Amino acid sequence: MATHRAELIHIDVDRRLGHEWDEWDGNPLPNRGNFSSPPMLFFGWAILALLAALAIAALAIALLAPHLVRVGASLPDIAWQGFTIVAGLCLLWWLILLASFISGRALLPASLAERGLMLRLMSLTSRVASWFGRRDWVENAAVKVYNALALPRVKRVNAGELLLLVPRCLSRATLDRVLESAGRHDVPVFVATRGQLARRVIRERRPRAVVAVACERDMVTGLHDVAGKVPVLGLTMTLPAGPCKDAELDHETLDGYLRAFGAGAN
Repeated sequence: MATHRAELIHIDVDRRLGHEWDEWDGNPLPNRGNFSSPPMLFFGWAILALLAALAIAALAIALLAPHLVRVGASLPDIAWQGFTIVAGLCLLWWLILLASFISGRALLPASLAERGLMLRLMSLTSRVASWFGRRDWVENAAVKVYNALALPRVKRVNAGELLLLVPRCLSRATLDRVLESAGRHDVPVFVATRGQLARRVIRERRPRAVVAVACERDMVTGLHDVAGKVPVLGLTMTLPAGPCKDAELDHETLDGYLRAFGAGAN
């Protein structure tokens, strides 16, 4: 019986995919490019990132306090009270986000979780983790947390309303299996050779949902660009040959994400 392969469409756009790896020195990546990490790693680094941001804000208030007094004697007190409120809200939000992940329930609206503030926290946490050389591991954990928060809100879509976005760097064998899996679900596969694939495809195709495949670095950047506009589930890859070449992925997880949206499943 003939295998049903998905339609494969290449798109050329203006920003080169893989630019996040421009500093790579050509040496083998740690653990053969497999940065799989437990999701709780993200929460540990996220609270560190939040505390670092709050510490910088507190330092700024302390440095500005003498100048604020000249404008109004009560302004430093007001600034510190505002800081205390913001710090308390940040920590409360982090705790509810953690509870949402542990419970598997949507305890926050999407705008305060995976389609809003969570995306900003992912970017901030990535920046802090990069200072310590742990960016890829932390971003892998962040994507797992993002997916766990997004899955309870996933809704089925009709055939033609789901897009599967993949990078150009998949190995030939991996791409063949991706096309077969997508074909079973009647989902077109879009490949970008350059640029911000997700934004252009979403603008032109107007899907109701997206499953995206990318390395951790491009995934976090892409989710920040796209997830606030359309529901997305993200799947990271392993990079045994280094970035941007012969990447591999977990096909069972990909098939599960396609089934979650239920588009054309048979």
